[in-house]
This record gives sequence, structure tokens and C-alpha cells, in this order.
Amino acid sequence: MTIELVHGDDGLARCGWGSGYDDYAWYHDTEWGFPQGDDRRLFEKICLEGFQSGLSWLTILRKRDSFRFAFAGFDFETVAGFDEADVDRLLGDAGIIRHRGKIEATINNAQRAAEMVDREGSLASYFWSFELDRPEPPGDFVATTPESVELSKDLKGRGWRFVGPTTAYAFMQAMGLVNDHLDGCHARELALEARAAFRIPG
Repeated sequence: MTIELVHGDDGLARCGWGSGYDDYAWYHDTEWGFPQGDDRRLFEKICLEGFQSGLSWLTILRKRDSFRFAFAGFDFETVAGFDEADVDRLLGDAGIIRHRGKIEATINNAQRAAEMVDREGSLASYFWSFELDRPEPPGDFVATTPESVELSKDLKGRGWRFVGPTTAYAFMQAMGLVNDHLDGCHARELALEARAAFRIPG
């Protein structure tokens, strides 16, 4: 499937998926593909990508504030201590996706994230070791790459859940580990400039 540029009412060219809804345009223009080095935001994103599995990202994006409230701002040290009472509370929260497996995976992944910080120094230093430095974006839709397969395999080996290669690649795209904004997209150069100024933590 070929990815195409779309020109919005504001005259800006965007990746096709980033049009149609104001929520998407804002997310596309200001977050997606821009390098992120904050451990809490990295943890949030990989968890939300897991929740997104089988759903549209727009659904998750519109529930993101509720997810942040439900999961203590994605402070993984706090979420790591959630117990069965918290699982029951979250299953009753209509503001999020009430999927027991994904909720329990998030708690598990918070525990694994805390272990990773102890071993690697930070989540950022770990995740950025999988950066894909590709000069040009793919012309066709790509669901996985060898790098995302490797990241998924390594995370699973460390006990993380809901982190398949497609989820891992979506995470990489969103957090700027690869710049998949299309040529001609107004955000591509902005993301490149942000990456040039970005210093990988650790």
C-alpha cells in the first residue's frame, strides 16, 4: 500500500494518515516522529501501542488523558506496585480500554521497566540503541523492520508483554527512533531538525 501526502485546509502537506481529524493533525505535527528521551513518555507510548492493538490509534489518542489518570501518569515505579484491586478498578474505568490482558500487561511491563532502569540506566538509553537511521522514508506501508523485530524479541526476552514487532515499529515511528514522515510532508524537516538537536540520554 502506497502512502500519499494530503494537503489540509491550512495548506500544509501531511502524511495521509495525519489528516481528516484535528486530533490526528495535531499529533502528526507535534509528536509523531519527533525524538523523545523522557522515560515516562517512552513507557506511556509503548503501553498505549499495546492497548491500540486491534483498534485505531485515534481511539487511544482520544482516551490518552484518561489513560494517564488511570495509570498514575505512567510513572512506571508506581504502576509496578499496582495489585488486583487496581486491576478491578481499571476494568471498571470506562475512560480506558477495559481489556484485562492489556491492563495486566501494563502492570507487568512497569515492573520490567523498573528492572531495565536498574540494568541499563534509563529506558531511553535502551530504546535508542534500536534507532533506525534511514535517510529516506519508505514509499510503501511498512509494518515491521528488522530493527523492530529485534526490539520485540529482546523485550519479550526480558519479560515484556504486548510488544510484538508491529507494536514495536509503531512505537519507534512515534518516538522518533525512525523518521517516517514522507518527503514533502511539512513535519519531516522539523523532525529532522529536532533529531539533530537531540542528545540520547545516557
